[in-house]
Formats: sequence, structure tokens, C-alpha cells
Amino acid sequence: MPSFAQRVATMEKSAAIIRNLFGSMTDPDIISFGGGAPAREALPMNVLREIASEVLAPDKRGFEAFSYGPPIGMLELREIIVNDLLAPKGVKTNPGNVLIGSGGLEAINLICQVYIDPGDIILVERPTFVHCVEIFEMFQATCISCQMDDDGLVIEDVEEKIKQYNPKFVYTIPTFQNPTGKTLSLERRKKLAEIGTKYDVIILEDDPYRDIRYSGEELAPIKAFDNSGHTVLANSFSKIFSPGSRLGYVVASDEVTKRLFDAKTATNSHTGMISQVLCAEFFKRGLYPAHHKMICDLYRTRRDVMLECIDKFFPEGTVHTYPDGGLFTWAELPGGVNTTELLKEAIQHKIAYAAGEGFFTDGNGLGTNCMRISFGSVIPDRIRLGAERLCKVICS
Repeated sequence: MPSFAQRVATMEKSAAIIRNLFGSMTDPDIISFGGGAPAREALPMNVLREIASEVLAPDKRGFEAFSYGPPIGMLELREIIVNDLLAPKGVKTNPGNVLIGSGGLEAINLICQVYIDPGDIILVERPTFVHCVEIFEMFQATCISCQMDDDGLVIEDVEEKIKQYNPKFVYTIPTFQNPTGKTLSLERRKKLAEIGTKYDVIILEDDPYRDIRYSGEELAPIKAFDNSGHTVLANSFSKIFSPGSRLGYVVASDEVTKRLFDAKTATNSHTGMISQVLCAEFFKRGLYPAHHKMICDLYRTRRDVMLECIDKFFPEGTVHTYPDGGLFTWAELPGGVNTTELLKEAIQHKIAYAAGEGFFTDGNGLGTNCMRISFGSVIPDRIRLGAERLCKVICS
């Protein structure tokens, strides 16, 4: 057999983590706090079935939905993104600066295609989203982590490492961060946008959880403070509409959008038109506001149950975050517990979580006593059962 490309070995560790996460998510016998899937109840299947039966007929939008589409994405959906999702958050742009991708991860992949050469440096949060680390490593980039506190990225550390490493971009999940659930403060968002301009570095803002805020104060995206085009915003419909639709988008300057267009055509020509048509119809018919309220109420309830269970069942000394939105909390366990090793035993007891160690690019034992706990896809009764079951494993 011919040898594999060097990138296969480069991404081996992060790829193994992702394989394990998807494995626990798809086993019906396991109560999984591991994956980041939205709730089944949050998927608008009934209304989409009605929309599909109506609009996919040949005399409606059937031929459009089953045909090739524009590489940049359907204009109707890009207008919805601009007017319904971005403008209310303070981001002023136009449909020509929005490209529709096949999920939020393709947006990250396309940005890497147009920016990253082997050996380039990417600054990431400590800890950070391991799935994007897998993408960065596939492009043979080196990830350097930056400090975080309760208000998100520590800007002074970011600036120091920009000077030291001259990175291509700074990758951040500013709102309900994956894996910690933390949110970057407003002042730091402004400073991060300024840093991108000052040092001529891309601020890659990955914000897929922003629209599922169910408590706390609304904060404008970093992109809202970008005056030079150095902030590139990536987002997804997976959490607010449907992960199976594989719809995401990138918001960027004219020059960057042009390059993303070329990378998109070289990758898969365009994003599936059936999903784009159904999503556009969903928003155009005014169904999103009520749906949005429903999913926020649902996730607020599940967050509250999960945090109550951690406080009740987990060992004394456990520390966890209190997210104002999103799907995750982050727990640090006392007593030298190794959550990577513990996970093997937990799965035998039909309970899963995401071990913290895999979210740190530094190694050196960071995160070995931590776990990311996802509550979004688990109903309250099973959250209680799973938390009690997990506590028995931890304390055994």
C-alpha cells in the first residue's frame, strides 16, 4: 500500500477523540453527556415535513431544490442570514459577503484552505474545541493555546503570543464556549477586533451557540466591532434549525469571500439545495421566533437540572461553570481523578462524557481532572439518572 499523507499522522490524536465522541453519541443504551447534539425535541420535523410536501413539488420549488445551486449559496437564505440573524446582533453586512457552507465545520475548513500552509501558527483558547483542532492539524498547522479566565480569552496573553509567534489567525468561540460554556466579555470582544487590525491577523470567530442564549445579557459578536475586515465570522444552523441539514455560513470581507468562493467550488461545488430551500422557507414563513423561544426554554430547563444534579451528586470540591446559553458545562473534579481513565469505566456503566484532557493542545497533563458535560440532548429524567450513575463511578 502507498503511504498515507503526512497530515494523517498529524491529526491522529484529535481524530481518535472525535471518533470516540461520535461512538457514545450513537449508542442508544448509553446516557451520553459527551456529544454536542441538540435535543430531538428541538428539531422542527413536523413543520418541515409539511413545508417539504408543499414546496418540493415540480410546480413549486422542486426543480430548484434538486438542481445545482450557486457556490456562494442561495441568495434568499443569505438575505435571511443578513437581515434576521446578523443585523439584530449588530453585524452590518450584505448577502455578497455571506457564503453558505455544509455545516459550520466546513466554514472552518474553507478558511483553513485559503489561509493555512504547513507549519503556520494558530492561536487557540485553553481549552478549545477539539473538532476544530483536528481540522487545523489536518492542514499541518501548529496550535498555540492562550489563557482563559471566567471572562474568556485573556487579551494580554493573546497579544503577547501574537508578538511571539506571528500567527495566521486567532481562533475563538466567544459565546458559550465549547467546551467550557464561558462567554467572552464585551470589552474583550472590542479589544480582540482591534488586535486583528493592529497586528494584521485574522480573528476567526466561531459562534454556533450564540443564538441559544436563555439567560444573561445579549452581547454583540466580535464581527460587530470589526472595521478592517480582519474578523471572519463562522456560524451554523445545526443548533437552531437542524444538524442534519448541514448548513453553516461564513461572513467575511470582499477579498476573503472571493477566495472562499474558489475554495468552495474546489471542494464540493455548492451546499445542498434541498436543505437551503427548506431552511429559507422555514424562516420566510415566520416560524423561527416561536421555535427559537421553544429551544431556549428547553435548554434552560436542562441546564438547570444538570447543574442541580452536579451540585447534589458530584464529590465535594467539584467546580463547574454556569453557562448562560449553549449546550455544555465544564466540571473540574477534586482529588486527582483522571477523567480519561474514568471514562472507560463510565462507559461500562452506560454513561459517557467528554474527558477534559483532549480539549487542551498543550498536553502536559492539563485537563486530566476535567470533563465537558453536555445536557442539550438528554431529557431531565435521564440527566438525573445519568448524573447519579456518573457520581457512583467517580466515587467508587
